[in-house]
Amino acid sequence: MTESLDRRAPAGLAARLTAVAVALLALFATVLLPAAPASAHAVLVSSTPRVGAVLPTAPSQVLLEFSEPVSLVADKVRVLGPDGKRADAGNSRSDGARVAIPLNPNGPQGTYLVSFRIISADGHPVPGGFVYSVGAPSANPPTLADVEDPVDPVAQGVMSAIKFLGYAGLLVVVGAVMVLGMLWPRRLDRRPVVRLAWVGLGVIALSAVLALLAQAPYSAGRGMLNITATDLRQVLASDMGTGHLIRLGVLAACAFLLPPVLAGRAGKLDVIPLALLATVGVATWPLAGHPVASPVPALSVVVDAFHVVGMAVWLGGLFMLLVFLLPRANDEELGAILPVWSRWAVLAVAAILLSGTVQVLVEVGTVDGLLTTRYGALVLVKIGLLAVVVAAATYARKLTERPETTTRPGRLRQVVAVELAVTTVILAVSAVLGQTPPARSATAAAQQASGPFSTTVTTSLYTLQVELSPGGIGMNEMHAYAYTPAGRPQPVVEWRASATLAAAGVEAVTIPLVKLADNHATGQFVAPTAGQWQLRFGVRTSDVDEASVTVTVPIS
Repeated sequence: MTESLDRRAPAGLAARLTAVAVALLALFATVLLPAAPASAHAVLVSSTPRVGAVLPTAPSQVLLEFSEPVSLVADKVRVLGPDGKRADAGNSRSDGARVAIPLNPNGPQGTYLVSFRIISADGHPVPGGFVYSVGAPSANPPTLADVEDPVDPVAQGVMSAIKFLGYAGLLVVVGAVMVLGMLWPRRLDRRPVVRLAWVGLGVIALSAVLALLAQAPYSAGRGMLNITATDLRQVLASDMGTGHLIRLGVLAACAFLLPPVLAGRAGKLDVIPLALLATVGVATWPLAGHPVASPVPALSVVVDAFHVVGMAVWLGGLFMLLVFLLPRANDEELGAILPVWSRWAVLAVAAILLSGTVQVLVEVGTVDGLLTTRYGALVLVKIGLLAVVVAAATYARKLTERPETTTRPGRLRQVVAVELAVTTVILAVSAVLGQTPPARSATAAAQQASGPFSTTVTTSLYTLQVELSPGGIGMNEMHAYAYTPAGRPQPVVEWRASATLAAAGVEAVTIPLVKLADNHATGQFVAPTAGQWQLRFGVRTSDVDEASVTVTVPIS
């Protein structure tokens, strides 16, 4: 078979491909990356004392419960008293999703600040906090701004770049092994692809080491270059650290088993252990990310592993096809290679679409989560880009079925170049998704932020604590507690309450209250619509002493 005349390396195409990829990545970075970093993966779902509570006596400990198992950052879980001094005593303890903070006895009266920085199950830091009061609220209570170390968006960007580096190395190794093992023409020199495979293996190892080093200051809230031994030990002991250490071990073992495979002389005794190691290695990606913290972790880990493999096979194969096979293989060789590659691409795309659908159902869960969260926006971007690539892949498959494609592969090279450029951006989106709280977490955080509602108001006669749960549209359970200015329970003779929403034309509606104790009454408040509702309380403490207060409750 004569060599095709159209076999020169597509220099012009490579330049255009590079320009397109850079432009797409720049657009992606400009539009999506500067968005405000999300604040949580694990979500604080309850606490004792409750957020904003006013207690008659000081508690012996603070209990926190999160939406998933968490670990503590050293010296970042603390309680500050009204005097600004540490009120916690001894070491805080975490037990799965629960955290206990022991307190010093006989603390002063006033407002206390609970501040925490914990690590969620998927390895991401979660800062936060709230206040409660003993006796009565302080005039100048401590605030989170005084102590909180927010999640650094630069650190998030660095972690995303490291993830992208790991993905890039994986697709190069998978593509090289796949092509050299089953598609490489005997007459062509294997050495350039072999060298590239070793580079890819080194890139994966480098990304794993960098991820461990960067995770230490990222978790602790320090500068990216401020790596301490304590922080690093905590990272290595975490699930994320274990996953990356396993990955490094798998890479070391693969380095001994790859040479015969890359040289084309591998037997079953070489391939089987390498395949088992590769399975373990691929599993470290979901084991060090969101899937371990999903509502169905076993399913999520398996599905995410299939997603990673599908993307590596597809993108790695495209890269090898564009850079090595299309420019170098002759007509006869392409006639044998392209149909095989086309079948592989169909299977890889099917794995990506099926696993991606399951991932969206688990991590997003609702249409609202898809449309209103940053994670959902990234998923929609990824779906749109994937649709473009699937269309290009479908056209490329049709081209491989035409006899003239082997003699004039220029059109196929252009289509493959488009696939490769867009899938590179998809890979970048996937890296950012790995650093973005899933929509289920972001939605839970928003719900937690909007309710339950708790506030305290003070008059010359009493201090009134009002609690509303869940603090949303529909039926809400309301509790009211009265205290003396000294912080002791205030007996109440008569309770009255009403609600109004002037902006929506809702006139005052009476809320019946039931007296549960001398200073405690409860009732049910039905909010038919969202808005800034005004709750008015009339509290009579004696035959002649009475005062009214108004509380604004945001309902969403």
